[in-house]
Amino acid sequence: MPFAALEQDLRDRVDGEVRFDPGSRAAYSTDASNYRQVPIGVVVPRTPEAAVAAVAVCHERDVPVLSRGGGTSLAGQCCNTAVVLDWTKYCHRVLSVDADAGTVQVEPGIALDVLNNKLDPDGLMFGPKPSTHVSCTIGGMIGNNSCGSTAQAYGKTVDSVRRLEVLTHDGLRMWVGATDDDEFDRIVAAGGRRAEIYRGLRRLRDSYADEIRARYPRIPRRVSGYNLDSLLPENGFHVAGLLTGSESTLVTVLRAELDLVAVPAAETLVVAGFGDIVEAADAVPLVLEHDPAALEGIDHRLVTLEHSKRLAEKALAELPEGSAWLLARFTGDSTDESDERARAMIAHLERDRSASTRVLDDPALEKKVWAAREAGLGATAYPPDGPETHEGWEDAAVPPERLGDYLRDFRDLLDRYDYGTASLYGHFGHGCVHTRIPFDLHTAPGVARYRRFVEEAAHLVVGYGGSLSGEHGDGQSRGELLPIMFGDRLVTAFGELKNLFDPGNRMNPGKIVAPYRLDENLRQGSAYLPLEPATRFGFPDDDHRFSRAAARCVGVGKCRGHESGVMCPSYRATGEEEHSTRGRARLLFEMLNGEVITDGWRSEAVRDALDLCLACKGCLSDCPVNVDMATYKAEFLFHHYRGRVRPRAHYSMGWLPVLARVASAAPSVVNAAAHARGLSPLLARAGGIDPRRTLPRFARQRFTQWWRRREPPPPHRVHGPVVLWPDTFTDNFEPDIARDAVTVLEAAGFAVEVPEEFACCGLTWISTGQLAVAQKVLTRTLRLLAPVLRSGTPVVVLEPSCAAVFRSDLPELMPGNEDARRLAAQTFTLGELLQARVPDWRPPHTLGMSALIQPHCHQHAVMGYRDDATVLDHAGVDTTVLDAGCCGLAGNFGFEAGHYEVSVACAEDKLLPAIRAADPGTTILADGFSCRTQIRDLLPSVTPQHAAQLLAAAVRRGSDT
Repeated sequence: MPFAALEQDLRDRVDGEVRFDPGSRAAYSTDASNYRQVPIGVVVPRTPEAAVAAVAVCHERDVPVLSRGGGTSLAGQCCNTAVVLDWTKYCHRVLSVDADAGTVQVEPGIALDVLNNKLDPDGLMFGPKPSTHVSCTIGGMIGNNSCGSTAQAYGKTVDSVRRLEVLTHDGLRMWVGATDDDEFDRIVAAGGRRAEIYRGLRRLRDSYADEIRARYPRIPRRVSGYNLDSLLPENGFHVAGLLTGSESTLVTVLRAELDLVAVPAAETLVVAGFGDIVEAADAVPLVLEHDPAALEGIDHRLVTLEHSKRLAEKALAELPEGSAWLLARFTGDSTDESDERARAMIAHLERDRSASTRVLDDPALEKKVWAAREAGLGATAYPPDGPETHEGWEDAAVPPERLGDYLRDFRDLLDRYDYGTASLYGHFGHGCVHTRIPFDLHTAPGVARYRRFVEEAAHLVVGYGGSLSGEHGDGQSRGELLPIMFGDRLVTAFGELKNLFDPGNRMNPGKIVAPYRLDENLRQGSAYLPLEPATRFGFPDDDHRFSRAAARCVGVGKCRGHESGVMCPSYRATGEEEHSTRGRARLLFEMLNGEVITDGWRSEAVRDALDLCLACKGCLSDCPVNVDMATYKAEFLFHHYRGRVRPRAHYSMGWLPVLARVASAAPSVVNAAAHARGLSPLLARAGGIDPRRTLPRFARQRFTQWWRRREPPPPHRVHGPVVLWPDTFTDNFEPDIARDAVTVLEAAGFAVEVPEEFACCGLTWISTGQLAVAQKVLTRTLRLLAPVLRSGTPVVVLEPSCAAVFRSDLPELMPGNEDARRLAAQTFTLGELLQARVPDWRPPHTLGMSALIQPHCHQHAVMGYRDDATVLDHAGVDTTVLDAGCCGLAGNFGFEAGHYEVSVACAEDKLLPAIRAADPGTTILADGFSCRTQIRDLLPSVTPQHAAQLLAAAVRRGSDT
């Protein structure tokens, strides 16, 4: 209410989306840090000029502004009680590329990976590459002075910023960069606000030059404080450099002109193993003599945690012997050149140090090892053998030659505070150490101990000539500690600089200058008391508490990537924070917190954010901390609609297994009615289904009907019995697939059994949040399968989403039920069964074809596709497994009214273009009924198949020959 006039002014004057609703404010209430500050509102400008108009309104009404990039900051600089500018939805254009000069002009909302993909045809890239490269934006990188592993070769972001177009809170708009004396004189002679700022900058430089030279550490990773050193004469009075890393506390960046580097022609990765992380750090100076392009360190605990989470498990198994490792990347104009540099380093290292080494010459393996290093934050956030960990002292940097000694002292400090389980890793070539520490931020004594620790750690790192931050910035985590590093005089200079650009203290106030205390605004502080509702799912990985599940997200924003993986399809389609996994997690957190979202399970804001969640489960596997939004959505829908009328699609799609049984009595009649020109749209609307969707046709004969009438085959129990599960989709719509699976299983020597009574996995009830019904359905299923389960008979499930229910959802929905645990352990896909039980069996190698495979999202998340692909390879299928994300149909999602455009957009993101680009004659494989339906619906000329159909064809061809 106090900001109603502000909101109206913004709506009237800004070309963009203005949001002051509780859901939007909740989605932006925190970043990747420990801190939480609910914004006043959110503005999503369509152009930089729209952002100028928004800031003008805020200035007139004396309201703070926070210009935000990808929202992945770890120090709290991306949350504030302010109007948040989110650039990422619209302002992501590449304005110009000068390949000859090696420069690019961009808008601030473009993500790093997206930019580098656009630059790739010119053989160029932006040099710095943080681990959040899939989602971090150029504007955010400028605000934070980001680095990443490639900073070893290309420096920090400040080293690649040529010019910036910036805006002050009071409306001054200008391009800034390096300023020679003639340019300075022209600016001053022109007068006005710009001249005032430049005169003030010159005074600052002259007043504090000696102090800057004396107190700024001469190390490659000094990110703390403002870049006053950029004003020194030897650095060209570079105002763009000064503003880089200022964390939205001075200006808003409207556009940027950046220097680019050539993409390396060749790379070689060397991994060296050591006895412990300190020994690895001691070897850093030796490796640096050989000028690596990147030099990273990881310890045994990080690798152990990665293994426990199955992150890059295969790649990490290839590490040489040791308990800590250095990853050294060498580049060159040719492979011979990069290899030669790597060999020279290895010879030097093995001569002077006790180390085991290995060259990784498989690009895919190298990529996975590097990805494991980048996933460190997620791997260490929730260790299975200890308490959750937090940022707060996670990126200090010291001179690389002193790294070993620093780590010895730092480990002693951790032990003294009983934080000794923290993993140590990071950009060792620059002396930058990452760690997440098991701070207790829930109790007053724990928060006090956290404060004492970071104060002592600050003195330790400064004593080594280091920087409080070597990458993540100061924000709120370290702003209060800056006097320890810079002294009171330079901190006074920071205040003078802030006053020069932002005299009203309205640009991201309370960060860097006059900062909030490092122990206030905590997201989960000593007063944190969320609701603890009773739930249907067990949430065993979160202490059986929904509040812990809702707080699981650590904010790194991988769900906001566009490049690979499954999550988050709705974000890729809409570009909306609240339609990312992270945004939805924030809303659920705030729902339980009860301050911004006050209506609990009945919240329409949460319902609307979850409405476009496809329940694809991609986040379960792709999220660094395994947020399972599909499960959270089902739980929310159960409570939200409890005792209320549900959307029509919940009845038509949710009760599909029952409706299919009814339809099987007269499938031809049902099909005719469902596809009649005049009647079909009416039936669709009555069922809450988008009329543009083609309803699937019921088979004339269900698989189970065929099975009961089938002549039993001769006894053939080489490998014993196996139950073939007749899921609703295969049984009622595509029974040929199940018949083909029988052919394959019997050819492999199994005696196939099929349940005689109707049963269901409950998937459709789970996905629509009808969890009480799902539990009843699953109870019946477990009772039916009890003899099978207790005899250890495997259950083959052809529909991946149904298999995922048995493997993942069932044990959580019925915790403590031993038969549920048995069924989870005994459920197999067809490929998994063949590989696990008859690994020596090979289908006849007769197909000789190429296949493009779209894995079902639930299979990707829960089971994986490796075994299924291996079996196809054995049958002579040249497989290409797509990394195209979700097909967009996702069970009931794509059928429901209101979802059609997003559903199609998901398919058009990567899947449909890949199919269109496939060579003629390529078979399209999709084991998921949803995937096949979406492909047929949007590409009618394509007939996708299930793997069982290809394997059966191989068996039949083998029999014929």
